[in-house]
Amino acid sequence: MHSGNAIKTVMVLGLLSGLLLLVGDTFGGPNGLTLALGLAILMNGGAYFFSDKIALASSGAQPVSRKEAPKLYDVVERLCGKANLPMPKLYLIPEEAPNAFATGRNPKHASVAVTAGLMELMNEDELEGVIAHELSHVRNYDILTTTVAATLAAAITFLAHVARWGMIFGGAREDDDRRGGAISMLLMIFLAPLAAMLLQLMISRRREYAADESGARLVGHPNGLISALEKLGAYNQRIPMAATPATSSLYIVKPLSPGEMFSSLFSTHPPLADRIETLRQMSVTR
Repeated sequence: MHSGNAIKTVMVLGLLSGLLLLVGDTFGGPNGLTLALGLAILMNGGAYFFSDKIALASSGAQPVSRKEAPKLYDVVERLCGKANLPMPKLYLIPEEAPNAFATGRNPKHASVAVTAGLMELMNEDELEGVIAHELSHVRNYDILTTTVAATLAAAITFLAHVARWGMIFGGAREDDDRRGGAISMLLMIFLAPLAAMLLQLMISRRREYAADESGARLVGHPNGLISALEKLGAYNQRIPMAATPATSSLYIVKPLSPGEMFSSLFSTHPPLADRIETLRQMSVTR
């Protein structure tokens, strides 16, 4: 991971942690602060050990053998050798929409899942670009980083919901008047989850750009990944995919969920056009 990206990510995680503590203190004083800390530790612990299993199960991913997917195994083994990474577990998702994701708390416990549509659509150079992107997420510990960010954001949102119900049923603290009263609590209830979500999205988008760059450098050129992203963008605009909100952020491109009406500003992924243009600049300047 480049030092600049690492520093910025740590800063955003620090802001999320500080926001969590601020929310806990605002809604419950020392007791709320303790609740926030305990909640963050429990949620992060669960996410650290079980998020990969949850993501694979919810996506319908099935283990795939070398005999069933020899091309996939060849590409992954070749790139793992270049990146000095252990071989991850490989999975196939029975979905027509082309896509892929990596998960796991560290390189020794990593998994890479690809859809059936991806294996049918990509040529070897494009597949190599996609896999290099996913292995870069593994090598940069991005899955752990984004999991921690999502966990902190979820804890903040949970505390805000608890506070909202507390206000509805008259559970406000006696010293609220000295802290700005009900208005300040209402602002915190609605603005804290929004701020947490925006900080989480900032981390997620930054990690995608970094994985694109690292993946292109791992392969030696960005051409395969550029072509793959162009195909993924075109096909994922047409083919819905049964991805949950929790897993959609893991995929190399944001899946089109059934019933989705528009591309939201609050997307976990940066615009594909921007990612492709950044990669094209690499091909000029490298």
